[in-house]
Amino acid sequence: MAKTDTKGETARSARSPRRTNSNAASRPKRGAASVKSETPYHHGALREALLQAAERVLERDGLAGLTLRAVAREAGVSHAAPTHHFGDLTGLLSELAAVGFRQFNAAMASSCDAATTPLEAALARPKAYVAYAQAHPGMYSIMFRTERLDYSRPSLHEAAEASFAGLANAIGMMRQERISGDALTLNQGAAIARAWSMVHGFTTLLLDGRLEDILGRLPEGTTAERLLEAMLTVPLTMKPHA
Repeated sequence: MAKTDTKGETARSARSPRRTNSNAASRPKRGAASVKSETPYHHGALREALLQAAERVLERDGLAGLTLRAVAREAGVSHAAPTHHFGDLTGLLSELAAVGFRQFNAAMASSCDAATTPLEAALARPKAYVAYAQAHPGMYSIMFRTERLDYSRPSLHEAAEASFAGLANAIGMMRQERISGDALTLNQGAAIARAWSMVHGFTTLLLDGRLEDILGRLPEGTTAERLLEAMLTVPLTMKPHA
């Protein structure tokens, strides 16, 4: 009887450690997987990852679909992560608009690199303006939604100021004068407003599909870019008849 009990105890003792080791080995693996799924980014890169996720959501689902929770889902992080980095939706939109302005400014700055004539150089920035809006309609739309943005945030303020400075500099080059963004003459301000209104208005109509009627009446094969070129170079007034 004692031998039988001893064997039973020995058998139980031999079995028990195997169950304990199996459970202990499985618990850390589950924990590690859980931590990895909740924090897939290094802390220093999470903010950038959230902005990239927000841009994807915006371009795919539009402004109506851009929420803090949607961005968190897209980035694969906890719902609290966007709030921690941006405060609220206005903060997120403002930082995203700053990213848009920086992308936009870079496109404007490099637009003249391939120009070989003064006319090509003059048309390069307007074309780049429209091209950016066509490639990133969601980003472009929030860059000018002033009521949804907080311009007191340094990143947005600086990026928007840089964009205006680039426009003022381009107009100054066309007028062959130096334009200071801090103090404009009436004629300088009118020149900047005229150029911006023309290109921004054209871009808005194009993105809204409102130019399709005009394009449909033009010679076959006429593109929106060609229409823009003509708009910027053809005089607004007709020559008087002889």
